[in-house]
Amino acid sequence: MELYTPDQTDRDILALLQKDARLTYKELAAILHLSKSPIQERVKRLERLGFISSVVALIDPNKFGNCMICYLQVQLTNHSVNTFRLFQQEVSKFDEVLECYHTTGGFDFMLKVVARNMVAYNDFLTNKFGRLDNIGTLNSSLVITQAKRETALPV
Repeated sequence: MELYTPDQTDRDILALLQKDARLTYKELAAILHLSKSPIQERVKRLERLGFISSVVALIDPNKFGNCMICYLQVQLTNHSVNTFRLFQQEVSKFDEVLECYHTTGGFDFMLKVVARNMVAYNDFLTNKFGRLDNIGTLNSSLVITQAKRETALPV
């Protein structure tokens, strides 16, 4: 893969697309005072090099009524590289797990988990997550309110 450092125009394109991925090449060109062709080439290069990994629609979880978000901290009983790798593979299979981070501190992993309600969360913990090997200490933090939800990285 070629080594590439985005210039300011690339960064501007990334910032705009993070806020609204529906912008057309023509609209991007108008905003950035460039022609459509170089914008299209730049976007394609940013995709090819992995700076743009996917284009998605963000859904408002509140539109689905009951939706509980929980941050689950996990300490494993075994700290081998293979155990960490297997744990990450297994939790990635659960639809309830939106994000999984290997972390420093008192816990090995932090998971962002979504469930319809407390009964569904308990079912997830008991019947899915609890069946995994090497699970030690767990700490659940339930989200009461969300003050900010941002997906755009500062570029």
